[in-house]
Amino acid sequence: MTIHTTDKEDINLVVRNYVIGMVSADEALLRQAFHPSCYIIGHYHGALEWLSLDDFVSAIKIEGPAASDAKPFWEIKSVDITGDAAAVTVVDDYIGMRFTDYLSLLKINNRWVIINKLYYYHD
Repeated sequence: MTIHTTDKEDINLVVRNYVIGMVSADEALLRQAFHPSCYIIGHYHGALEWLSLDDFVSAIKIEGPAASDAKPFWEIKSVDITGDAAAVTVVDDYIGMRFTDYLSLLKINNRWVIINKLYYYHD
């Protein structure tokens, strides 16, 4: 299977929707970026989090959107695509915290979605 330029563009859009959705507490964007059965996993303030998408969206909504003058920051460090599977490393800021996210994506019905997020919280 050949990697199409549109695959990278589509994956970049998924990552953008994820970060913008998180920073703006936009449930629709988050649900568009993630597969409904995904998990968000990492240590947050020393405690292991193993969240479903519903739990993750609820936590984001409780925090609320970032300050209106805050510019979202994210930098895609790597994208590795093999057929209909992809791995993306992205560094992003969320309400004053920096994370490195390892996103697993799968192309389902011609649409890329995040199926799992493993993160590192930079204390």
